Amino acid sequence: MSRPPHLTLPPRARAYALRTERGAFAVHDAAPDGPPAGTALLVPGFTASKEDFITLLAPLSAAGFRVVAVDGRGQYESEGPPDEAAYTPAELARDVLAQAAAVGAGHPVHLLGHSLGGLIARAAVLRDPTPFASLTLMSSGPAAVDDSQQARLKLLTEALASWSMQEVWEAMRQLDPPEAAGGATPAAVQEFLYHRWMGTRPEQLVSAARQLMTAEDRVAELAEVALPTHVLSGVVDYAWPVPQMDDMAARLKARRTVIAGAEHSPAVDRPAETAQALLAFWRTTNA
Repeated sequence: MSRPPHLTLPPRARAYALRTERGAFAVHDAAPDGPPAGTALLVPGFTASKEDFITLLAPLSAAGFRVVAVDGRGQYESEGPPDEAAYTPAELARDVLAQAAAVGAGHPVHLLGHSLGGLIARAAVLRDPTPFASLTLMSSGPAAVDDSQQARLKLLTEALASWSMQEVWEAMRQLDPPEAAGGATPAAVQEFLYHRWMGTRPEQLVSAARQLMTAEDRVAELAEVALPTHVLSGVVDYAWPVPQMDDMAARLKARRTVIAGAEHSPAVDRPAETAQALLAFWRTTNA
């Protein structure tokens, strides 16, 4: 799971519940000082939340864009039902379309999905591309995740079927590698990670894990959509091999950015460079 380096919202940002035709979703909303050059909707990945984008809020809003990071249904501070059927790709795509309508207020928004969020964002665009000005797939591949990650996800779904969320959390902590000297996670972030895990619906986690293990390659369909697309990743990725993302970008004729020094979470590993890459892409699509 991504670990935000801190939890402090910048001065331009506020946390609230975004009301949509599909219900309320917890968001971090960062607005520029003047009229926005555009609005971006950021969709997080597996075991994740809006806080994974916290490092991007200040630089993107300072550059003139309104940025809205969202908890999907059943993620952390957004409510969700205890029913796996509520978390299918089709249902989550409808949620993203409703979120885009709410934040866009009649104007197309720049859509970004990280990891699993990229698969959800892709499904939303394939359902209806008209609410969007562009699509960025961040550390998200063309189909199911790498075999090593599938094995881990299978173990997690089996654990969630038998154990409580507290028991699974404790087991995961025992498997965590020791942190490097000087790289310890701040106590406040550690506490947040626990509360985020406990606040997430297990049904959402199980459904999301299955989607990551079974996702079909829909790149050819996406290539038929007339929407500017950006494939962004680090130089290393544990979920999808970077060459797969290179190939996906080529098939989509998409802009391709590889962030030096970053791995699966570029917004955490290299926030300044990631923000600059997003701005360069969004400004091109705004032209």
